[in-house]
Formats: sequence, structure tokens, C-alpha cells
Amino acid sequence: MVSLSTTTTAPGVRQQRKAARLAAAAPSLTARSGKIVDPERITALLQSVLLPGDRVALEGDNQKQADFLSRSLARVDPGAVHGLHLLVPSLSRPEHLDLFELGIASRVDFAFAGAQSARVAALLDEGVLTIGAIHTYLELYARLFVDLVPDVALVAAVQADPDGNLYTGPNTEDTPALIEAAAFRGGLVIVQVDEVVERGALPRVDIPGDWVDLVVRADRPCFIEPLFTRDPRKITDVHVLLAMLAIRGVYERHEVTSLNHGIGFDTAAIELLLPTYGERLGLKGRVARNFVLNPHPTLIPAIESGWVESVTCFGGEVGMEAYCAARPDVFAVGPDGSLRSNRMTAQNAGLYATDMFIGSTLQIDAVGNSSTVTEGRLSGFGGAPNLGSDPRGRRHPTPAWLGLHTAEAGSGVLRGRKLVVQIAETYGAGARPRYTERLDAVAVGEKAGMPLAPVMIYGDDVTHVISEDGIAYLYLARDLEERRQAVAALAGAGPLGTTSTPAQRERLRRDGVLALPEDLGVRRTDARRSMLAARSIEDLVTWSGGLYDPPSRFRSW
Repeated sequence: MVSLSTTTTAPGVRQQRKAARLAAAAPSLTARSGKIVDPERITALLQSVLLPGDRVALEGDNQKQADFLSRSLARVDPGAVHGLHLLVPSLSRPEHLDLFELGIASRVDFAFAGAQSARVAALLDEGVLTIGAIHTYLELYARLFVDLVPDVALVAAVQADPDGNLYTGPNTEDTPALIEAAAFRGGLVIVQVDEVVERGALPRVDIPGDWVDLVVRADRPCFIEPLFTRDPRKITDVHVLLAMLAIRGVYERHEVTSLNHGIGFDTAAIELLLPTYGERLGLKGRVARNFVLNPHPTLIPAIESGWVESVTCFGGEVGMEAYCAARPDVFAVGPDGSLRSNRMTAQNAGLYATDMFIGSTLQIDAVGNSSTVTEGRLSGFGGAPNLGSDPRGRRHPTPAWLGLHTAEAGSGVLRGRKLVVQIAETYGAGARPRYTERLDAVAVGEKAGMPLAPVMIYGDDVTHVISEDGIAYLYLARDLEERRQAVAALAGAGPLGTTSTPAQRERLRRDGVLALPEDLGVRRTDARRSMLAARSIEDLVTWSGGLYDPPSRFRSW
């Protein structure tokens, strides 16, 4: 018999170790089923099944959180459970970092940090945590199946039955990936649910029970962050100008039909201009038909106006459940009437099945490298590096992709290229220039001893940069120097922008590498909030026919 503390990798040992973990969990189970855990004993259970140094996959993407399990994990005795290696898509909860301060965990591999980014940077400086790597979501999921196989997976679902069958509802997200990576390699799968129901009562089975070992009813529904909700009231005239430039100079020029929008007010403005400005340009049916993105509330007017054919979702969005269920031709809806999301599948779709990624960034350097990691903030990037990269394994042609064609040197073989568009105003918070000679991410990486600087999107993948001064068509730049000149031309009056000369800008415009608003027929004076199809959350509710139920913090009525 292999003990719980066995560390050998001999054949069959992981399975025997799992059996020992399950035996250790037995005192915490209820009499109802061999899989149902007494919620009052969840911390004792975790302490009994976890070993020092275990790899623990903890569900926490940028929205859905297995927060009951993470809060319970933070209460174990560090003398018994310590040195855990956490595999967390997003370090989003305070207790995620409490685990390191308490000594329960020591190492982490993650993709995003968001609200915890400053604390991550501070704990890294203090030597409290070490980072294996800052991944993309897809990269981290992939490694769970290869060299970061979890010993234990802690995930969340809406409902379970006594056999462990799971219903995940509209926020399936990364649950299947985390469970499968553990379940078929001798890992223990523990699931928190909002409710345990009788056999046969699940609306649908999203995860079969034989993938699940233990189920516990949480003290409250799992936390879901409405990360993709943008209040149109906060969209400025500058956002409208940037959106007009994008629609005229990228969407229309390249006739992009399949795309991913990043998070932010820049892309929210684009979504709200499609039924107005886009309609005026006669673009409906020609652009922006198939999206890979969460169900953004600001996309509602475009859907209701007949612009959108399909939306493939990474996750759900709080308050959009009824709207998505009522639009099964646009969203993937199950027989139970709820959205089906899947973060790993949507990341693959965004990488290989879309022609364009367009999103905002906090910094762009002189050659087009961009990052959301800035001084004192180690935020990570989620899925942007996958979505915002040119997948060289792609083989299916589309007009937009072929329109950016290149010929492999000396081979005569033609291939297309994905459009990767970065939007950045010339200045950010505190009037700090967003265009810089060198990214803060480089210094952050050096200070942390990271072998790779935490760059979000590499410059050689970026095809277009947009600021309020115009668009740089970087894919047309003949060499690195011309690329630098094109970026500098958009940088405003900051240090990088002052390196751009009138003669350079005129030559770039003549050669088509740079387009100013007037070159695109965009008048700055037309860029007004009045162009938006919805100018408030209330307007979005009206567009939805009352189906959109925004979170209370976004309500002003």
C-alpha cells in the first residue's frame, strides 16, 4: 500500500496516492453519498488530503471563482500543509495571496492578476512567492496536461447530484480543462457547488460524475466578476474618435468579419458605433459578423440591429443570462436554455478561427511591443497573447487574412496574416505617455529575475496601432526603422513623439504606412458621444427588451 506521502513517480503510484487521499477524506463525508462533503468539515478535509509541495489547480479565471474552496484552503494549518504550487488562471481573490503570506503556498503559475496585480508585485519583491511563469490562459491549460499535472483540482459548478454529475450553467469557463487535467492522471477533483440536487434533477450534465471525486455545497454562490460590463456613460469623445478610426481604417478597409474584442471602453465604443456610424458607412453584413468574446452588454444594440451572426463565449457575464438564452441563434445555448461557455475552446477559436484581435493596452514601445504590466503592477495578460498573435499553423484562407499576405523569403510560398490591432491614447492616467522607448515590463521582469520580460503582445505580431492621431499600418513598414517612425508618429507630444518629424510623417502618409483622421475621411468634430447607439446602462436594458439585468453597482435608477 502506498502512503499519502509517497513522492515516487513509479507506474501506478499517482492512482494509489489518490486512493490514499480519498481514504483520508472519508471522515469528512456525509452519510448521503460517498462524494458529498460536510461543508463544516471542508477545511479539515483539505488539510487531510493535501501534501506539502502538491500542485493545486484552483479555479479562478478573470470572472468565475471557486471562492468557497480558496477561503477554506486559507484556513488550513500551515504546519501541516505548506509549500503548495498553485496553478491559478487568475490571481483575483485576496485569499489567493493570503495563501503565500501564510506559508501555505510558495510558488504560482498564472495568467492574470487584475485587481491583485500590485500585491503580486509586492510579494514577489519580498520573496514571499515565486513565479514559475506568467502564461496565457491557453498556455497554462495546455501545461496542465503535460508538465504541470495537478495533484488536486479545486473548482466550482452550479449544481451537482449525489453521483457527482455537474451542471455548470452559463459560466462553464475553465472548469472542464482543470477537471480533466487532474481526473485522468490520478489527481483528486473537489468541486464546490451552489446546490446539491436529487438524481435526474440536473438541467443538463456538463461534467460526468466519474470525473469528480468530492462535492461540497458552498456557503454562497460562487463569485463571478462582471468584468466585461462597460457603462456607456464613461465612454468619452476620444473613445468615439478611436472607434471611428478603427471602423473606417481597419474594419472597412480589410472587411474583417470574424474577430475578438479585448476588454475596455475603446472596443465598447466600437460595438456601440456599429449600428450608427457603421450603418452610415453601409458596412452591415460586410464586417463584424462573427465574434469570439464574452457576452458584452455593449454588443446588444449591434445584435438587435442584425449585425451579429454569432458570439462564441469564453464565459458568461452577470446579468446577461436571460438575454443570451433568448438569442439562441447568436449564442451557444443548451437544451436547458442557458449559455454554454468554455474558456479553453473559445481561446482556440480566437487564436485560429478569427481574422482579427483588437484591444487596448497600457504601454507601447518604439517598435510596437505592448504590455499591461507597468511599474509596481504585475497584472499578467490572460488570453491576449494568444488572441493577439499570428498563428503560423493556420491553413484556411479568408479575404481579410489573405489581404495581409507575405511571401516566405526565397520560397515563393504565399501565406496570410492575422490582423493584430492595439489601441492606445497618447496619454494615460496622470498624463503619463503611453508610448515609450522601453516598456516598464522590461524593468519589472529584470527586477523580479524573470528570464522573459512580461510583454503582452510582441511587436512583430502587431499589424496596426491606433491613437487619436491616426493609424499606423505596421505590416506595411519596410524595415524596423520605418516601423519606429510609424509608432512615433502616433505618440503625441511625449518623449517618443518628439522624435517624429513632419517630413517623416508626410513620407509615411504617402507610402500608406500612416493614415491621419483626415486621410480616412474621419472628422474629429464628428466624434461625439451622441453617435453611440446607447449612452447609458438604461439604454442597453431598453435595447434588450428588458432581458438584460445589470448588476446593482451599474444601476443609476
